[in-house]
Amino acid sequence: MGARPTMNGLAGVHTHMTNSMNTPVEALEHACPVRVVRYSLRPMSGGAGRWRGGDGVVREVRFLTKAQITVLSDRRVFPPYGLSGGEDGQRGRNVLIKKDGEAEELPSKFT
Repeated sequence: MGARPTMNGLAGVHTHMTNSMNTPVEALEHACPVRVVRYSLRPMSGGAGRWRGGDGVVREVRFLTKAQITVLSDRRVFPPYGLSGGEDGQRGRNVLIKKDGEAEELPSKFT
């Protein structure tokens, strides 16, 4: 996935823990029993304004076996704030979609 330039920076760029999801999809799928269904930018999620923030990322992963995972994420309750007149961006979401199709909202940090 490439980064998309915005007026004040790049979209889809991690500024910490840059090893967490920057592994190529093929390497992740080879090493773990998962399929990466979607890994893309969230268009227009960075907030409106002349100095809008970078867009966020969508990661949809299908687990092919039972797994225990840990997610450490932020900006689920409070949105990323805008600067210099830019509006706040969209809050992120963590959603577990079960085999029966039921969707469960998950918190920002969990195991």
